[in-house]
Amino acid sequence: MESKARSQGTLKAEFPMRLQVYMAKCGVGSRRACEELISQGRVMINNRQVREMGTKVNADDVVQVDMETIELEDKLYYIALNKPRGYVCTNYDPKETKYARDLIDIKDNSLLFNVGRLDKDSTGLIIFTNDGDFANKMMHPRYQVEKEYIVKLDRAVEIEDLQRAIHGVYIDMPKPYKILRYDLMPQTRQYIRVTLIEGKNREIRKIFSYLGYEVKSLTRIRVGTVELDDLTPGEYRNLTREEIAGLLSGKGSSQAKSKKTVTIRGKEDGNRD
Repeated sequence: MESKARSQGTLKAEFPMRLQVYMAKCGVGSRRACEELISQGRVMINNRQVREMGTKVNADDVVQVDMETIELEDKLYYIALNKPRGYVCTNYDPKETKYARDLIDIKDNSLLFNVGRLDKDSTGLIIFTNDGDFANKMMHPRYQVEKEYIVKLDRAVEIEDLQRAIHGVYIDMPKPYKILRYDLMPQTRQYIRVTLIEGKNREIRKIFSYLGYEVKSLTRIRVGTVELDDLTPGEYRNLTREEIAGLLSGKGSSQAKSKKTVTIRGKEDGNRD
C-alpha cells in the first residue's frame, strides 16, 4: 500500500537571488544541475538568454527553462522511496518508460527530483525532494553522506578482495574506486553489507566485476540517517524532521550506525538468481 506524502515546510525566498539558487528552489534540480542548464544556454530571464552564473533574479523577473516558465514552489517535500528493479532515476529518457518518480503519487509529483541515483537494476532507498539547496548539500563531497547496501555476489567473497576494495582499485579513471566499510552477512559470504561515501556511477558493480565477481542483486538500505527499514518495493514515505536534520548535520556519515538485521523482501525476491 502506498504511503501518503505531505509537504514539510515552506521555502524562504530573499531577493535578489542567484539564478541557479532560484532555479533549485523552483524544483528544477540540484544547484549543480541548474548551473549546467545555464551554461548550455537553456535559461532565459525576461526573454533574454542568460549564461552567467553570477546573474541575480528579482521577485518580478520571469525565468524560463527550455521556454517553460518556472516559479517558486512554496511547499517542500522530502520523500524516501524503495525503488523496485527496472525503474530509472531520471525524469526523462526517451528509451525508458518506467520512472521511479512516477511511483510517488502526489499532486506536485512533477516538481520532485532524486538526490543521487540508483541504476536500473538496483533496488532500495532513494530520496526525492523539490528542495534544491537540500539536494546540493546532500550531493556535495564535503558532507560525506554514507550510503549502505546489501550486495549479493555469484559466489562467496574472499576477504583479501574486500581489503583490496577498501584500499581502492583503479579501473577506468585516475581516482580509485573504493568502499568505506564492509560486514559479512550471517551464515554466508555471498551476501555482504557495503558502505560507500562518494558513490561514483555503478561503483559497487565495477569494483566487484574488476575483482572477478558478478553482482546478482544490489539493494541500498541506508542514506546517512535514513534507513530503508520495512518499506516494500514501490512504497514511499516522508522523511521525519529528525532525519532531515540528521542529514544536514552530517549524522550517520562519519561514523557507523548501529547495525540492524535487514530483510530484503517484496517483488525483488523473485529476481535473486
